[in-house]
Amino acid sequence: MNNAVNDGGGAGVWSATGFRPGTKAGAGAGPGTGSPSGTPGGADGETWSGCWVAERLGVELVGDEGLGELLGLALRRNPKRAHLLVSHVLGKHIPQSPAVVYGYGFALGLRVRDLLGEDEARRAVVLGYAETATGLGHSVADGVGLAPCLHSTRRPVDGVARAGGFEESHSHATSHLLLPENPGLLAGDGPLVLVDDEFSTGNTILNTIRDLHERYPRGRYVIVALVDMRSAADLGRLDDLAREIGARVDLVTAASGTVRLPEGVLEKGQALVARYESEAEASAQEAQEAQGVQEAQGVPAGPAGPAIRVELGWPAGIPDGGRHGFTPEHRVRLEGALPAMAARIAEALPSDARRVLVLGFEELMYAPLRLGVALEKLTDAEVRYSTTTRSPVLAVDDPGYAIRTRLVFPAHDNPADGPGDRYAYNVAGAGFDAVVAVVDSAADTPELHAPDGLLAALAAHTPSVLLAVVPSYAPARPSTTSPTERPSMLPEPLRGPDFSSYAPDEVGWLLQDLSDTKLEAPTEEREEAIQSGGAHYAESLPVEYQPSEAYQELFHNALAVSATRIAQAVGVVTETVLAERSPRPVLVSLARAGTPVGVLMRRWAQHRHGADLPHYAVSIVRGRGIDANALRWLAAHHDPADIVFVDGWTGKGAITRELAQAVEEFEASDGITGFDPEIAVLADPGSCVRTYGTREDFLIPSACLNSTVSGLISRTVLRADLVGEHDYHGAKFYRELADVDVSVAFLDAVSDRFDAVDEAVDAQVKELLSTDRSPTWEGWAAVERISEEYGIHDVNLVKPGVGEATRVLLRRVPWKILARAGAGADLDHVRLLAEQRGVPVEEVAELPYTCVGLIHPKYTRGATGADGKAVSV
Repeated sequence: MNNAVNDGGGAGVWSATGFRPGTKAGAGAGPGTGSPSGTPGGADGETWSGCWVAERLGVELVGDEGLGELLGLALRRNPKRAHLLVSHVLGKHIPQSPAVVYGYGFALGLRVRDLLGEDEARRAVVLGYAETATGLGHSVADGVGLAPCLHSTRRPVDGVARAGGFEESHSHATSHLLLPENPGLLAGDGPLVLVDDEFSTGNTILNTIRDLHERYPRGRYVIVALVDMRSAADLGRLDDLAREIGARVDLVTAASGTVRLPEGVLEKGQALVARYESEAEASAQEAQEAQGVQEAQGVPAGPAGPAIRVELGWPAGIPDGGRHGFTPEHRVRLEGALPAMAARIAEALPSDARRVLVLGFEELMYAPLRLGVALEKLTDAEVRYSTTTRSPVLAVDDPGYAIRTRLVFPAHDNPADGPGDRYAYNVAGAGFDAVVAVVDSAADTPELHAPDGLLAALAAHTPSVLLAVVPSYAPARPSTTSPTERPSMLPEPLRGPDFSSYAPDEVGWLLQDLSDTKLEAPTEEREEAIQSGGAHYAESLPVEYQPSEAYQELFHNALAVSATRIAQAVGVVTETVLAERSPRPVLVSLARAGTPVGVLMRRWAQHRHGADLPHYAVSIVRGRGIDANALRWLAAHHDPADIVFVDGWTGKGAITRELAQAVEEFEASDGITGFDPEIAVLADPGSCVRTYGTREDFLIPSACLNSTVSGLISRTVLRADLVGEHDYHGAKFYRELADVDVSVAFLDAVSDRFDAVDEAVDAQVKELLSTDRSPTWEGWAAVERISEEYGIHDVNLVKPGVGEATRVLLRRVPWKILARAGAGADLDHVRLLAEQRGVPVEEVAELPYTCVGLIHPKYTRGATGADGKAVSV
């Protein structure tokens, strides 16, 4: 049964001369509720946005009087269909009021609910089509109100089995996947509501119904579309299908009609596209050459600065869309969170922004649409909404053509079908004071932020670009979690300035903020508890050392002396990573000593290659392993094979071994493989890794201090009452130490030497890449020898290397410092700290490290007096 229901209100022909009343061809009109107001059109004397194509190709729309207000025409390079119906109310190609876009879908959903009745609506499932109808399908589901929704996707997701798939015959990218988290979503016998933006040949719907009916037969289907544009030859195919499968098929549309195509239109359209594309390429080349002349003459080329990142506060556990299913319960929670998220966007907008575009991303249409609706209610600005797309369409700057301008940029979500161009239409030249780009976290990649990426393309056409990232929903893996005990979605990384003094693009912290929790304990109490086995060192924090003026002066002197040597080591380790590990690595530093090094490696990649590498910081705890939740987040957002773990230096190699064991255990528990546990370090005096900047044991100034050289972040915390099964490890942000923070000063001092070491880096990397760098673990052997020689009998109390020895003096109860005979200025700060704490410094003739710190091996409370002096054993 084909029960056609639409919003027809009169009939006519839309052509090059505008609207002519007349008799419509195609399906008959039925009762309707009318359309939301505010749609653009051409019936009231405005130029119809299909005139340009109609005039040149003789194409006409024949149908409802309101059809031309819903649709315009454009051309594209497509061997199957040159013309493109461009919707004014879909929010894809043409920026439109979010309320209008959402209103159309919601109104169609209300009509579906009326058609089905409450009981059937409650048993229904709504399915939207990627990419154009993902937001529309979601909006229809909201109108139905009682039904979960799902949308097809072109993005395969590891660990999620296909529940179906089908082809879209007229599209340039055809394969659709159905990936519900709960396969039972499609297995019920209630009505299936299929939503697309246009209903043209009916092939896509037929392919879907046949595929799904074979797997999950049901008695009723409802087809929903903004416009029914079937030809007379296609009108009976739904009735034929309904008889074939023995089910009822209904149709609900906002308007209907058909496209009248003269003979030879495909060839003429393709020739027209080829001609105008050639002219556009020539114009672009001229513009590029003109820009080159301007730059040569000293005229800055722009574009504006980096995008302003807006932390949405997306509610945990709420999917970013319907790729894996979206329930009415999800909808209720999202409704409650939208005003606060829109307020955060509004606060970040320039105060004088009067025209704002909320720009979604391909299949991610619903989340930005709802944010746009909420923002529209909240501000006085004129808010518009559209999304980027895979579809290549010819742009012609003419008021009678639907696609006036286009931006072209590379794909930025690592698509399964490989790299390619993506597009944003009618954004350039539209006079937007600000653009809010909304992407999911899987698309927050270096390509997004690259000089030729989407954000840069937007920045060339608007004074202000904001970036809002919605967490990509990762379905629970059935092997580890039951459907009834699904873990909450992991939160997005913390970023400065809300967490750390680093810039937000320098590092994302996969940690939870424990800044308001009292975690510090006196050094003596901590040492006694740790050595007695009563507590783990990661369950509390030492009181942050406040350096004296003399010590701060030592830090700055050491930085001035060693900045060039550090810059060279940064360049060497980064180039080695790029040559041997991955051309587009994702840097994951081990907080916190590794984090300044990760930032510097990221800066080197920008300096030398123009690459914008992702960088995150995670926690690893000796004896407890790496934060498994952080690994889960990384695996959901990046290819594990691209992950490169980064640390500051190696001592005896304990963390190297800890990481290897932790990754092995994670692979066994989660079934996620591909992580390479080998650490890349700035300095490897212990000969524990293959990827390093140097194997010298010299002073790295970031080892001289604690949080004040590490973005004001504490060491990480892992305590059962604070860190749950599905939580990241914790850390504190010491905002109160901002006046003595030298984190950025350290980074800048080293980065400023990059130009000076370029040649030395190249020479050293060339030598290293041809050298056997297999770890010898000589540092571990030395530690074992020292442990026995000094009667300690515990390698954990022996801390080799300048960096580790410094940390003994800053955070533990030190017993002795062993210094290599003749060690010079590299140990000035160690000698000063040892003098302040009353710790003897013993020179040793043959020592594989510059110095070694020994923790008091028999510490009990009282072994160190109130004056801080250590006792001998």
